[in-house]
Amino acid sequence: MRPQPLHHLFASTSLRTLALAAALTVGHAPGLSAQQAGSSDAAAEAGTTPATDDAVQLSPIMVEGKGGADAYTATVFTGGEIEDLGLDTVEQVLRMTPGVNINSAGGTNLSTIYIRGVGSMYPMNLGDSAVPMIMDGAPAGPSYLSLGTLDVQSVEILKGPQGTTFGPSALAGAIDITTRLPTRTLEGYGRAEYGQQGQALLEAAVGGPLTDTLSGRLAVRYTQSDHWVENSADGGEPLSTPSDVAFRGQLLWDAGTGTSARLVVEHETVSALPTLFVLMPYQNPASVDLTPGLYDDDSKTFDRYVLQIDHDLDIGRISSISSYMNTSGSAILAYDGNITTAQYGAPSEYWVKDEMQQSVFTQEVKLSAPTDATLDWVTGAFFQHAVASYDSPLTIYGANSPTLRDYTTDTYALYGDVTYGLTDSLKLTLGLRQNWTVASYDGTFWNSGFALYDSRSMDETATTGRAVLTYAVARTTELHAKYARGYAPGGFNVYTAQVADGEPFAGAINDMIELGFSTATEDGRFALTGAAYVNWVSDNHLLSYDSMTYVASAVNVDTRSQGFELQGRWRPGHGFELAVGVSYVDATITGDVYGVADGDILSGNAVPDVSPWSALVMASYETPLPAFLGLTSPVLKSVVSYNYVGSRPANPQNNLYLDSYQKLDVHLGVAQGQTEVYVRADNLLNDTYDLYGYYVPSASIAYGGMARGRTFVAGITHRF
Repeated sequence: MRPQPLHHLFASTSLRTLALAAALTVGHAPGLSAQQAGSSDAAAEAGTTPATDDAVQLSPIMVEGKGGADAYTATVFTGGEIEDLGLDTVEQVLRMTPGVNINSAGGTNLSTIYIRGVGSMYPMNLGDSAVPMIMDGAPAGPSYLSLGTLDVQSVEILKGPQGTTFGPSALAGAIDITTRLPTRTLEGYGRAEYGQQGQALLEAAVGGPLTDTLSGRLAVRYTQSDHWVENSADGGEPLSTPSDVAFRGQLLWDAGTGTSARLVVEHETVSALPTLFVLMPYQNPASVDLTPGLYDDDSKTFDRYVLQIDHDLDIGRISSISSYMNTSGSAILAYDGNITTAQYGAPSEYWVKDEMQQSVFTQEVKLSAPTDATLDWVTGAFFQHAVASYDSPLTIYGANSPTLRDYTTDTYALYGDVTYGLTDSLKLTLGLRQNWTVASYDGTFWNSGFALYDSRSMDETATTGRAVLTYAVARTTELHAKYARGYAPGGFNVYTAQVADGEPFAGAINDMIELGFSTATEDGRFALTGAAYVNWVSDNHLLSYDSMTYVASAVNVDTRSQGFELQGRWRPGHGFELAVGVSYVDATITGDVYGVADGDILSGNAVPDVSPWSALVMASYETPLPAFLGLTSPVLKSVVSYNYVGSRPANPQNNLYLDSYQKLDVHLGVAQGQTEVYVRADNLLNDTYDLYGYYVPSASIAYGGMARGRTFVAGITHRF
């Protein structure tokens, strides 16, 4: 991705978020005012003028770049859509995305992200992900998935291998999160919500000029709710009361003459959000049998500092992105009396306390072509230094057998990408990336006063890249053919519980072929994009887990996924807009793995957690209402989303499948000027779908975690 000058971002999003079709229908609006932003929030976020029919502006959920250095497919959610649908965490956004699957136990620990059937099958360590997150240009690991969407401008889910136009390497895709920038006019908003199960939210942001060249923005959020799982040992009270406190401050300096700088400082703390181990089938309401208050001290704290500096030179734009992220957390992993009774025949309770800490420094420098250059190119260098610990200092039986693990990882990369016009209609893009990874691990395993030590190191190199041909059939229709290779580094298993499990796992390589198209009508009221693809992954990451001894080890296995996706947008006018996406994925394990603790894994088994079919339908409608209750010019605003996720295997042995589910969310509000009062129905169908599942073959039982059921929320938002 080519960086943009930050002073141009006051009113426009990056080119990579604009569909070819959308670019033909809604233009760049550098002079967008705060008043316009308040009246059409999504349009303001997209840097576009509102449609003439004043419809609620849903972004095109499939994005196809212009070709060349920006050629890829992606799914985009604007900040307005995220707020309207009540998507308070990144995980909730991803679960709405066709072709994306998540394995998460509901807490703040590690999560698995699959894009088009490609992903680490249970992450091995704090940095192991086929899908890196990028927040305001700086990379973050999969452990940030549970964090919030405070004052977000957009969340883009990039699909396919990445890494020749920006810092981190990506095996399956990347998640690009952009927060709202400071503006040159004073503006902001306040939002308050309250709903069933004690759901409460307070959020506010304000931004504007501080001097002639300096702007600032401050955003804060507080959320709290009662957990939807009950604790029978506590008389059916909620298992915990999770809360989230976050703030973000930004400074944006526009020095003129092509020089700008952006500083981001952010803090977030998530408290009392439990990791769920609930016996299947779930009771109604879902319930566990655990010591009351066990999760009260669970917490995760996230601090982030990002400095981006851009400067225009005669040969192009040079950009520096420096970031430092520090994360610490403590979590209880608990098997309750229901599980232990079913597995061992006696009601008891087993839990272990895990503590994690990670500090990551990243530096990226890139040089990109001038905006008016005929040849589109970018080249850059990337460095990351990560120091982490993942300790288990305490179990229910006391502190006599702690496990202490320390990790250091240095990542280096050089990359470059160039697009050349072969003819007026045909363009060729070539990208190349060289990766170097150096990692070390130290483990200490205590047992009744005796300690065993383990110390290892590894280094790894990988060469990746891409070749893309794009052909403009007509002004509004484009075809592309792409080959891309992605990479996820190897490393050491964060769950190592004994010296014998300390061997490193190898890095994974994904070779992908994709054919795609994008087309739109000349008037821009209808747009459609699609792609068909095949991924061949060598040495994919798989965590082998023994449900009897709780020992986990790292395994590499080959996989293949193939499928297609179609996504489009229709704007017929009269305040109505419809966006639809559908994805089909066939993801298969292509190698045998014998000796896995909970059962051999055979070639031909389906990749766990990947649903063959998924779909998203989003519709919006906005229309004036007659005056009532003293409102002189009320406007009805409504947004409806329908999300379908098909049945999928819960584990690589394929002896447990999770049910398909449907999620329907409705936002209905009345706006007067810059103020909207609304109600929202979350999960209206009350389909308490599985977040994940695990099967214990020795006892023929299964446990997992489920999402919150149907709730209603009322809220008010005011923009100024």
